[in-house]
Amino acid sequence: MTRLFNDPDEFVEDSVAGFVAASGRWVRPVTGGVVRSTRGAEPTVAVVVGGGSGHYPAFAGLVGPGFAHGAVMGNLFASPSAHQVRSVAKAAHEGRGVLLSYGNYAGDVLHFTQAQDRLREAGIDCRTVTVTDDISSAPPHEREKRRGIAGDLVVFKTAGAAAEQGHDLDDVERLARLANDRTRSLGVAFGGCTLPGATEPLFTVPQGRMAVGLGIHGEPGIDEVDIPTAAELAQLLVERLLAERPDDAAPTGRVVPILNGLGSVKYEELYVVYGAVDRLLTEAGVEVVSPEVGEFCTSFDMAGVSLTLLWLDDELDRLWHASCDTPAFRRGSVDGRVVVTTVADDDDEIETIGPAAEESRRAAAVVAHALDAVAAMLDDQADELGRIDRIAGDGDHGIGMQRGSRAAAAAASRAVTAGAGARTALQHAGDAWADKGGGTSGAIWGEMLVDLGAALGDDDAVDASALSAGVGRMKDAVMSFGKATVGDKTMIDAIVPFADTLRDRLAQGDALLDAWATAADAAQAAAEATAQLTARLGRARTHGDRSLGTPDPGAVSFALVTRTVLDVLKEDA
Repeated sequence: MTRLFNDPDEFVEDSVAGFVAASGRWVRPVTGGVVRSTRGAEPTVAVVVGGGSGHYPAFAGLVGPGFAHGAVMGNLFASPSAHQVRSVAKAAHEGRGVLLSYGNYAGDVLHFTQAQDRLREAGIDCRTVTVTDDISSAPPHEREKRRGIAGDLVVFKTAGAAAEQGHDLDDVERLARLANDRTRSLGVAFGGCTLPGATEPLFTVPQGRMAVGLGIHGEPGIDEVDIPTAAELAQLLVERLLAERPDDAAPTGRVVPILNGLGSVKYEELYVVYGAVDRLLTEAGVEVVSPEVGEFCTSFDMAGVSLTLLWLDDELDRLWHASCDTPAFRRGSVDGRVVVTTVADDDDEIETIGPAAEESRRAAAVVAHALDAVAAMLDDQADELGRIDRIAGDGDHGIGMQRGSRAAAAAASRAVTAGAGARTALQHAGDAWADKGGGTSGAIWGEMLVDLGAALGDDDAVDASALSAGVGRMKDAVMSFGKATVGDKTMIDAIVPFADTLRDRLAQGDALLDAWATAADAAQAAAEATAQLTARLGRARTHGDRSLGTPDPGAVSFALVTRTVLDVLKEDA
């Protein structure tokens, strides 16, 4: 388990501060992560990578000459917010465009895509290459749905080397896609990891058993077997990866094997496994080139390993072997660097508090009260929501909702104190929830609060009609933003009946409190009914049957929020 921390809620901030203090030769801090502390003689395309914290050396450990220009660092196992991505990308940008690259997880896709859109609006040419190397997470004909694990190293290194050699953005993007297309990975785990302050691991594996294909956040694997010998494990990994050889790679081609420790499987054990990996690849007629054995994409103290195979061609060979210098990965020598003059971090996303009508300021005070109550409720429910999420997800929904709601409540309170109206208070709260909550739920709740605020405005009193319209906008935004529909076993299954019932009851003449109570009942019933559904989206998609009998945590948490807000509305009546 993770033993060394101060305040668990401040773990990432403390870790980043220590990392920067130890790594000033390579990085400097900016809002949302780190960027290079030096530049070359000529500007290059900026390669910006990132994801949730807890996977070092991915992602900050790979920032430096010949590799990434910046790393966005989300909360523990939670995607960074769009605001954080924009901040790091702008700081890393050298005038030749930005390539964003990250593992293919729903929350990361939502946040990074938002950031890409905003960067393009600001006149910065921005492209994206998601990493999809994990063969266990989707079948070959759906490779675009696969998640990214230790193959991140390959794609980031290729893109960074191409940028360092002066390639333009079109070519850097092309080469990163080529690297992803020629990379395959498979992982196994013997036990789960424990987040700072937690008393139980995110998941467990039965004693004497091994989960095959388990993800780096604890997503369930595709199989469970008795723990094999090191040689038997090597055979399992090599055989399954060779069976997925890229179509354009020769059976006797050149392969870079990367044996990655996930946290508590240490180097001597890895070398025992690698000895068998090397022998099996050679016996298969594959030419082994520049193998790597170590920790490249970890998961705190997870007991597990993964094997990645990169099938080289001439272009990838040159880029893989190009010089680089980062805190965690170095090759050859990199010269001609100059220290970047540190400037104040330009955070242009901070919204000022504008004028607001007195009626709207009163509504904003109710918003802040409701968010305080929601945060307190989610503190109480975090463990149960995490337990539900562990069944077919990764166990962090409760933690993410807890962190996001706390941040939203604090941001709304500050805004109200400064004289904000309802729209501005909700805008600040939504941005804070997305920043601190992270993940898919953080992105969605952030978007929901912002859209609700846009409907309420800062200039008018908030009546039942305006509130219902705002809830409808929340529903529409989530369905558009997350692409889920009713029946996918997501929060949509609860928010649609809530929004529709609220609208219908108000149209039939019910008072707001009565309509809201009926709508909350509908949301709760719908959330409970998701126990009979099979997940069709998100991390639980490929393991949906595991969650049969258990409701969706996102739907449950939404229903709980509606009940909590109802109590606040009654107090304010």
